[in-house]
Amino acid sequence: MGYTAEVQTWHGFRATARTMLAERLDCDPLVIEAQLAHAVKDANGRAYNRTQYMQHRTRMMQQWADYLDRLHGGVY
Repeated sequence: MGYTAEVQTWHGFRATARTMLAERLDCDPLVIEAQLAHAVKDANGRAYNRTQYMQHRTRMMQQWADYLDRLHGGVY
């Protein structure tokens, strides 16, 4: 995309997406973390959380794409 590390980092993109998905699009934090491939830290969560939230993640990523399109079009 042409950004240098002085302008934006991959971690910065990731952190921005995480924040905007939660705050602007009201997405479930568990779904966000699953999409970002973060491991569940809680032992019980790892034992019982065997789903990958694929349907939720698909909807969330469509919301994200639509949101970025609106931003690109100047609609906040």
